[in-house]
Amino acid sequence: MARMKAAIFVEPGRIVLDEKPIPDVGPLDALVRITTTTICGTDVHILKGEYPVAKGLTIGHEPVGIIEKLGSAVTGFTEGQRVIAGAITPSGHSFACLCGCGSQDGAGTKHGFKAMGGWKFGNTIDGTQAEYVLVPDALANLAPVPEGLSDEEVLMCPDIMSTGFSGAESGAVQIGDTVAVFALGPIGLCAVAGARLKGATRIIGVDTVPERLAIAAALGCNHVVDFKKGDVVDQIMAITDGRGVDVSIEALGTQGTFEAALRVLRPGGTLSSLGVYSSDLTIPLGAFSAGLGDNKIVTTLCPGGKERMRRLMEVIATGRVDLKPLVTHRFKLDDIEAAYDLFSHQRDGVLKVAITP
Repeated sequence: MARMKAAIFVEPGRIVLDEKPIPDVGPLDALVRITTTTICGTDVHILKGEYPVAKGLTIGHEPVGIIEKLGSAVTGFTEGQRVIAGAITPSGHSFACLCGCGSQDGAGTKHGFKAMGGWKFGNTIDGTQAEYVLVPDALANLAPVPEGLSDEEVLMCPDIMSTGFSGAESGAVQIGDTVAVFALGPIGLCAVAGARLKGATRIIGVDTVPERLAIAAALGCNHVVDFKKGDVVDQIMAITDGRGVDVSIEALGTQGTFEAALRVLRPGGTLSSLGVYSSDLTIPLGAFSAGLGDNKIVTTLCPGGKERMRRLMEVIATGRVDLKPLVTHRFKLDDIEAAYDLFSHQRDGVLKVAITP
């Protein structure tokens, strides 16, 4: 049986490069030869044991590649075609999909609701940090890459771009809004770009890394707040003349950023939460106005599916957003363990790494 290299979760603290069989292709599947993938912050949660997955699973959920083999029921695509698939791979026909929430496809079980059911790559099935990945429900999830776009130009579409944009979309950002984005990692930077596209006219980014603050400014931030230079809430309230923000987007996943994002809202404002939290959250009485502030707290899991991917690549192709600067480092798949070491420790100004088999 033919084999391939893959980054495999062994135990908390260990993701290693090893070999496993190349997957068989079912009628609804597509086997994609990976040309570029990357490491996500969620993969680091897996590495640290903060998010449980099965031992032996191939990690990763951001694929760019070429169709190697199509299932017998998959039409409209050709072998050898360049494609991406979203990190979230909805079937298109589940209860969650038919309710309009494909990101939660597969979340319902006989034991009750389990969030993030639509996230399968590197969570419940083998993922993309490998030479090949099996894409389930290919008709719902494969999206052809437009001519002229490089792998790195579309590398953010499967997860980071889709997730970041969804922060602005779920927060219902409107023309003329003031938006605060807490943490300018890759998702936060994409949230900045999404808020700008949605019509926000004042965007406040919160971070402390100079390189991130500079990229945020290029993507649409009007103000940057360095959390090391004073209380973040005080700084944002000063920028807004005490009014607060219409929408705050939490893109880190900590109690501190969540609470600050809540405290800077105007009356009736919306907190759009994108962070992956590894412990229980507490909602402070005052920040929540004792439940009487007409505020909203919304959460979003990265929208997936081929139509979402098509729309995001159209944004890239038309020059509305340039996310190439987010790729700061490049590794071969053979060096995936070194890539994890760099990325998990956030050394050398890393934002995103491109991994090429």
